[in-house]
Amino acid sequence: MASLTDRIASFFGGEDSTTDEGLRDLFISELKEVYYAEKHSINALNNQADAGTTNEVRTAFLQHRDESQVQIERLEEIFRIIGVKTEEIKSDAIDGLINDAKRVIANTEAGSLTRDAGLIIAVQKIEHFEIASYGSLLTLANVLDFGQSAELLALTLAEEKEADRKLTILAESFVNKRSKVEEDEHPGSHHASRHPAHSPDADVTLGGTLGI
Repeated sequence: MASLTDRIASFFGGEDSTTDEGLRDLFISELKEVYYAEKHSINALNNQADAGTTNEVRTAFLQHRDESQVQIERLEEIFRIIGVKTEEIKSDAIDGLINDAKRVIANTEAGSLTRDAGLIIAVQKIEHFEIASYGSLLTLANVLDFGQSAELLALTLAEEKEADRKLTILAESFVNKRSKVEEDEHPGSHHASRHPAHSPDADVTLGGTLGI
């Protein structure tokens, strides 16, 4: 029986057919799950945009909805490339995150900045799930030498990270706006010195939502 060291060497050398087959099955399973996630998040983004308070938030959500439609088309292209039927696998994770966003809407006042801030947090949670999913798929595609699929996944991963970056910057603007209101109402408040936690060029996916 091969030692663990030999098995690891075979795995990374692309010589372990058993592992390779298992990874292909894992890739397909993850692909079907993120396909489900994207299709359901599009519907959720429509609802979240409708519930948003400001034009900035509504526009951001609708833009990402349109971007997600292109990402779905890329996933369908990957299914075609690897010769697998296009289908979904239910994702409890994305369903839970979408339900969280629904609770934000139910528990915040319509027309309030608090609702927008809560919705941004909810959408960024979904973004982080998708970033993790696409990052994992990209790693698997590279290991399996799925070159065309890897290129498509890399495009989507970059878009997801950029969407998350924009949402963090938008969220910080709400923190600053709320801080300005509080300072106007209560001169000398410590909120007046509040500054964004990230520069526009920072990798905001490493931080939390709202940039705090």
